[in-house]
Amino acid sequence: MEMNLMDQALLLRKEGHLKESNEMLIQLAEHEPDNPMVNYQCAWSFDVMGKESEAVPYYTRAISLGLQDEALEGALLGLGSTYRTLGQYEKSKEILTKGIEQFPNNRAIRVFYALTLYNLNEHHHAMEILLRNLVETTVDTNILEYKKALEFYSDKLDEVWK
Repeated sequence: MEMNLMDQALLLRKEGHLKESNEMLIQLAEHEPDNPMVNYQCAWSFDVMGKESEAVPYYTRAISLGLQDEALEGALLGLGSTYRTLGQYEKSKEILTKGIEQFPNNRAIRVFYALTLYNLNEHHHAMEILLRNLVETTVDTNILEYKKALEFYSDKLDEVWK
């Protein structure tokens, strides 16, 4: 069975041939500009090459074209993270907030949101998110021994008890 161009591009990316994969995906996006999945994969290909600013228009197009389910989840995380790396923190916060609202169980989106909050000098909220995610996901017995205390203090970082 012959692979289609999208499958070939994704296989190339998986095998580490990022430039070739990216070139194929750009071609696909030129031929199918209204295909949300093609735009998403093209954005992703720019992201993994460290060309974040080139990824943005493809992410935004994919989302606006009605990307669905796991692909939308990945695109919101990718776009939010990309905006953060470009120093566009308010845009990052807006996109990641949408991601959290639509995919409340995705902890990766929450962690990237915390990174953005840090960049916006919202350190307390960022730490609270990170601490909660840590204690809710860790299997480290030393941390779990203090789970209740860490959860309690996660939103009381500046309080002092006398």
